[in-house]
Amino acid sequence: MLQISKHVTIPFSEIEMNAIRSQGAGGQNVNKVATAIHLRFDIKASSLPDRYKEALLNLSDHRITQDGIVVIKAQEHRSQEQNREEALGRLQALITRAVIVPRPRKLTKPTRSSQRKRLDHKTKRGQIKSMRKPIVE
Repeated sequence: MLQISKHVTIPFSEIEMNAIRSQGAGGQNVNKVATAIHLRFDIKASSLPDRYKEALLNLSDHRITQDGIVVIKAQEHRSQEQNREEALGRLQALITRAVIVPRPRKLTKPTRSSQRKRLDHKTKRGQIKSMRKPIVE
């Protein structure tokens, strides 16, 4: 079971993981051993609560396909087990990030002193620039 929050878990039967060969340099280990993990998770067919599903489907992330399938490829580590943990951790982070609702921003007014400072700075800059002009007689 992949623990998402206190009350939400995903059974491993809903997560499809395949071992594939890693890309890039690495010598014989890369050519012989399938250490990279290709994780697929179907959002629509999962047992996640509807709120989680909607949040994930509305998320604009390149790892989520048009069909609502999360595809994660982990190949940073040399061992298959570490890559499996990495892929599951990324899936967990993606789901928790999708559900968090940001607090609305409170609109504030600039203080009177900050407005005065800004205008003083503008006039000072204008005076400096006007001093650069050639003197016309």
